[in-house]
Amino acid sequence: MSVIILGLMLLSLTIWLGLLCFWGQFWRTDQQLEVTETQLQSLPVVCAVVPARNEAELIPITLRSLLLQDYPGSFNVFLVDDRSTDRTANFAEGVAHAVGKPQQLHIISGESLPPGWSGKLWAVEQGIKSASKLTPDYFLLTDADIEHDPENLRRLVAKAVQEDLDMVSVMVRLRCKSFWEKLLIPAFVFFFQKLYPFRWVNNPNNPTAAAAGGSILIAREALERIGGIQVICQALIDDCALAQAVKNSGGVVGDKRTSPMPSQGRIWLGLSTLTCSLRPYDSLVTIWDMVARSAYTQLNYSPLLLLGTLVGMPLIYLVPPVCVILGAVWGNWAIALTGLLGWLLMTFAYYPTIRFYKCSPWFALSLPAIAFLYTLMTLDSALRHWQGRGGAWKGRVYPSSDNTSF
Repeated sequence: MSVIILGLMLLSLTIWLGLLCFWGQFWRTDQQLEVTETQLQSLPVVCAVVPARNEAELIPITLRSLLLQDYPGSFNVFLVDDRSTDRTANFAEGVAHAVGKPQQLHIISGESLPPGWSGKLWAVEQGIKSASKLTPDYFLLTDADIEHDPENLRRLVAKAVQEDLDMVSVMVRLRCKSFWEKLLIPAFVFFFQKLYPFRWVNNPNNPTAAAAGGSILIAREALERIGGIQVICQALIDDCALAQAVKNSGGVVGDKRTSPMPSQGRIWLGLSTLTCSLRPYDSLVTIWDMVARSAYTQLNYSPLLLLGTLVGMPLIYLVPPVCVILGAVWGNWAIALTGLLGWLLMTFAYYPTIRFYKCSPWFALSLPAIAFLYTLMTLDSALRHWQGRGGAWKGRVYPSSDNTSF
């Protein structure tokens, strides 16, 4: 038995060494928007599109932050009221008048959801259609729960213009106040970065593509080139689907291109330290539902990938601490020390994310327990899918299809 345990531990240790050395340095947090210079030689026209469904509680804060951006160019906000029942549109109109910018806010009453669309993307489609009348150079796609730093738009535009990018996206700082948020939210970002290493996403020669839906700046030409939002109309993980479509579409000709027509569209994804999400996840249930909503979608509804996850996650995250305990009980210090080394490696990998979120360093040691919970959430996501309850969000349940291949 000890030979088998030691063999599993050595396999786990090998995997961690491979991840740390060869997996896009996913564990680092140095891809940040705030390090971008914000000097602009030109001032592109930008239109923000904000889908909002029953967001009256947050919209006074988030819309105010959007209308008070310090961007010196032409900027308008198109808020799509997605059939709210809590007077979201009235609150939004009041915010615009309170900050003295009613002319910059355009409120659109959302139409009934047609077949084949997710609710959010249908709202985004309506907003883009209305905003296109102003022929903007860029669309800012953002959520109604995002509080933007005053310089966020200027940084996004500067990043896109200076580096000739088709799309710039930032994973905003998620709320991390309650115990459950501190335990599980940094890990959500860590696992996302492991799945989509930001350095690979930002490399035009690497096919890996991802985005974070809370704050996406996309060039109008790039959106038109992929065929518009309708090409991902059913995607539950819409941000990553959009990024994949843009990256696969090939770039437009630009002065800074190294070739007339590169094989990949140019996208960038990073972290933000200042723009943040106000959406509370202050209990295990709310975080569980958030993850379970799309975890099985991320596995392309594949039973084989689910099985690989249910085997791989324990092997990578649970074997090391189990070996420490068993080795100590059995007096087998080879197993105990090897397990401890594996545990320290994963703690080393997770610590930068814990530090980014300003949580206690002790949370870095809890990654095995966190991974166990995320594994159970993934299993529950599959069960919900098989029971016809997958993709539930804002009172809607969406069909189990995700247009993520282009």
